Amino acid sequence: MHRDNIEVTRMPLEHHEPLKPHEGSRSVKRPTCELQPLTPRHYLTLLDTLARFELKADARRYYLGYLWWILEPMLYVAVFYLVFDKLLDNRQPDFLVFLAVGKLTFIWFSKSVNQAAVSLIQSRGLIAQIDLPKHLLPMAILHEGLYRQFAVFAFLLCFIALAGFVPTGMWWWLVPLAVIQYALIIGASLLAAVLVCLRRDFQFFIQLGTVFLLFMSGVFWDVRSIGDPEFAYWLQLLNPLVVLLDSYRQVLLWGQTPNLSALTWVCAESAGLLLVTLFLYRRLHYWLANRAITQ
Repeated sequence: MHRDNIEVTRMPLEHHEPLKPHEGSRSVKRPTCELQPLTPRHYLTLLDTLARFELKADARRYYLGYLWWILEPMLYVAVFYLVFDKLLDNRQPDFLVFLAVGKLTFIWFSKSVNQAAVSLIQSRGLIAQIDLPKHLLPMAILHEGLYRQFAVFAFLLCFIALAGFVPTGMWWWLVPLAVIQYALIIGASLLAAVLVCLRRDFQFFIQLGTVFLLFMSGVFWDVRSIGDPEFAYWLQLLNPLVVLLDSYRQVLLWGQTPNLSALTWVCAESAGLLLVTLFLYRRLHYWLANRAITQ
């Protein structure tokens, strides 16, 4: 067959203008890859995998690696001890141990909330590609912090024992107290991530809020030293960290059972906050993706 015998008919192509979004619109397409609903087992496996990868990557960035899990909180305690005990002449007995219990448990809350608050907007590339549960990203940050806190608690118990405080059966209260605090951390962190997606400015308010809580949660003072009983009552009612830090000290330093009525109220606050935030993540699934990508 000769090429001359072949007739090629070319149809005119219609010219289409590329689609343009409406002016002022910031809508984005849904992720290109949608995952099947995760079972609880798969969710926990993925959560643990993300946390472990980040822990290993973080350790490789620094010469001292995993030692920073302990060194960082120790340095915080040393700085505040120098300021409050040596410069301001604090009269609290065994102030170094008192401060260590308060600071090493408070820093778990503050670092977790501040890091989880920006987890969604920092993962905008992943969110744009894969339709995964949005709470998985801040939860991975919190799970990473939980691994670090295990090491911090081990160091804290050894430090308290070496300081002359005899371990007692009350130390087992550390487990339920840590569980309650972790529930509070999850609720506060998930809410913080939603607020930062709403407006990036909330990131600065959250950072300032944790600094405010540092001085209002009993890290440096004993709630029993407050002269006004009514003010102390409302402080414990509105700030669950006051109750938690005091409970840690009651258990680890003074060998006493924590205030169960106050802890029950903290459990109710943590559960309520957790339920509200999970409801928000369920209802605002695609809105959170849109806001995280367009921030």
